[in-house]
Amino acid sequence: MPVSWKHFSSQVKRALTCSQSSTLNQRDAHDEIQSYVYDVFISFRGPDSRNTFVDHLYASLTRKGIFVFKDDKQLQKGESISPQLLHAIQHSRISIIVFSKDYASSTWCLDEMLAIAHCRTEMKQIVFPVFYDVDPYHVRKQNGVYESDFILHSDQFKHDPDKVDAWKRDMTILASLAGWDVRDKPEFKEIENIVQAVIEKLGRKFSAGIADGLIGIQPRVKILENLLKLSSNGDDFRVLGIWGMDGIGKTTLASVLYDTISHHYQFGACCFIENVSRVYRDGGAIAVQKQILRQTLEEKNMETYTSSDISGIILNRLYNMKLLIVLDDVDQFEQLQELHINPKLLRPGSRIIITTRDVHILELYGADRIHEVELMNDNDARELLCRKAFSSDNSSSDYAELIGMVLKYAQGLPLAIRVMGSFLYNRNTSQWRATLEGLENNPDSGIMKVLQSSFEGLEQREREIFLHIACFFDGEREDYVRRILDACGLQPDIGLSLIAEKSFITIRNQEIHMHKMLQELGKKSVREQHPDEPRLWSRLWLPNDLYDAMITKRGPVKAKAIILNQKKDVCEFNPLTDKDLAKLKNLKVLILYHSKFSGSRKLKDRKTLRKGGIE
Repeated sequence: MPVSWKHFSSQVKRALTCSQSSTLNQRDAHDEIQSYVYDVFISFRGPDSRNTFVDHLYASLTRKGIFVFKDDKQLQKGESISPQLLHAIQHSRISIIVFSKDYASSTWCLDEMLAIAHCRTEMKQIVFPVFYDVDPYHVRKQNGVYESDFILHSDQFKHDPDKVDAWKRDMTILASLAGWDVRDKPEFKEIENIVQAVIEKLGRKFSAGIADGLIGIQPRVKILENLLKLSSNGDDFRVLGIWGMDGIGKTTLASVLYDTISHHYQFGACCFIENVSRVYRDGGAIAVQKQILRQTLEEKNMETYTSSDISGIILNRLYNMKLLIVLDDVDQFEQLQELHINPKLLRPGSRIIITTRDVHILELYGADRIHEVELMNDNDARELLCRKAFSSDNSSSDYAELIGMVLKYAQGLPLAIRVMGSFLYNRNTSQWRATLEGLENNPDSGIMKVLQSSFEGLEQREREIFLHIACFFDGEREDYVRRILDACGLQPDIGLSLIAEKSFITIRNQEIHMHKMLQELGKKSVREQHPDEPRLWSRLWLPNDLYDAMITKRGPVKAKAIILNQKKDVCEFNPLTDKDLAKLKNLKVLILYHSKFSGSRKLKDRKTLRKGGIE
């Protein structure tokens, strides 16, 4: 049973009302941008223009970093417009209607057009008509090739004449807008004109997929633009490395940068390869290369291509283009080396952007500039937290202290702020306090999951150093930490450099510092296999855990290192005896602050044990 005009119209209006209400709740342009999902929605009649004009237009838009919704024929089921299509239309900044000979024969297309007309009227959506193989006059007047279609519709919808009248009215309005008549013209040139018009309308607005982290990001993007030297004479190539710990916003920065420069600079082709490390692990270098060729050259059906086939295409075709290539989340040098893309052989003006948590990869690759991503400043961090937790920049005075506690815990890490803010959304102050109290022993799993992959990529020696620093040494002097690590046989001269290069620590003012989230990751890794049995942990740093491990009768203590946190009060615990040392079979380091062992063996407040002996 066809859906009536009144029912369809009310469906569209309800959806628009909800969308507008959501938009009005936002404070500024950034928040308004966040209500969008797509830059462009393309409405077209599949059999007329799919695999020809529309596919070429879609590819040209996406190569410029524009987020496009192009209806797939699998979605067209049933007689009424699908909810997902209605949602896509409402959440697009621009709609492009490709009028073709059979466009008016499809009630589905006409309903799409109707929804677009509503969005234009109610939400000020930009609409571009394109006349593919039909006279614009025939579209505006619904005559010529469209006349018979509307005669059939009028007969079919005798019970609902308003529906056909609405189609005619909105078609006349939309077909009268400024657009393109592409008949008998070079398709490539017309598509270029359409893409350029879309770019100009979008300006420097970013899509919802990357707008979530826009707070304070535009000055950072401007810095990266300057580092790329895009306004130079064009006779050079340049590789920019974006470096920092997981969760700090490297991918967001690269995405916004890509979205900006791919629109406004004349690159022959652009590509953004997400999560290179995962693609490489799943399919090797050839899988990454295929993604590059799909996005830059529109290569298809590459299943049978060999490595030499791919290399030939890169050498003979890719090197002849001015390219913008973003390689996101590279965690091994081989992932770059095996692509066989030599920046020095690319056409002048080309740019490669690489994000990684390992600065040494960028140095090996010969990056021209390496940009270390900084943590959020206090003002931006507070704004992001409030937007996530309260949907605004403001919060009740009841939350002032709690906001400070969350920000102290997150330490400017965007990932932690977003996750914490989203979790605390719409929760009362008691729930905020309960959450904060539980974080030390139960850090947020969403944050830990992101950081865990980087920890798993460490070599054994690097893991040991990381865990030592996470559990014991944040804020300690570098020379002191080096002596302890050297006593453990961990070669700190190279080991500390390696984990610093991989963004796990920073060394400043001759002190070693580690982000709170990474400390939590390290402690979680120590505890997680035996959370209630400290005697089985590889490291002990709290007096109550040490005491619990020592008094248990179930076997020896497995700890390699015991360094008690000097800020914790140990007076409440009974003194341990030198007989307790017999349980410490694996111990290499023992450092006690303000605590004593009773018995015949005398110990100073601080002692280092190496290979079971006391130094």
